[in-house]
Amino acid sequence: MELDERLAALEERVAALEGRRSGSIPEGTFWALEGLKERAPEGAVLFTGAVPLPTGHFYEWQQGETVENLLGQDWSELSGAFAALGHPVRLLLLRLILTGVQSTAELQEHEALGTTGQLYHHLRQLVAAGWLHVTGRGHYAVPGARVVPLLTVLTAVQNPA
Repeated sequence: MELDERLAALEERVAALEGRRSGSIPEGTFWALEGLKERAPEGAVLFTGAVPLPTGHFYEWQQGETVENLLGQDWSELSGAFAALGHPVRLLLLRLILTGVQSTAELQEHEALGTTGQLYHHLRQLVAAGWLHVTGRGHYAVPGARVVPLLTVLTAVQNPA
């Protein structure tokens, strides 16, 4: 590699590191994709995250699958997990629980969650789909293995820039 090429590559790496330290996600580049292509087989889908939550919990997660396996699956088996996310109240519940509101008593104080019966109906749907689990009597949490996948789904459905 010529000196100019090495210097340009080094400057690019320094800029990427500085971007990471500032808390921003680099825009317009595929730095994560380049890393994936270096380490994973061709035709892989991967998501990953390092997530500090307002509750003080920290989750790191990585999950991947080959396109061949994904296209070979029966997607109808996944409909329950998607259906559970398909209601505004359930999305609100997940957001509240991720930010620290974890007991049914606290959740009932939120006016948008409806009656006690409606609240329990939505909580049961999320538990049945695996987006929540019961941590104690009347207390709920998003399982650690679902935090990054949930945030990934939310990121994926936002309009791309």
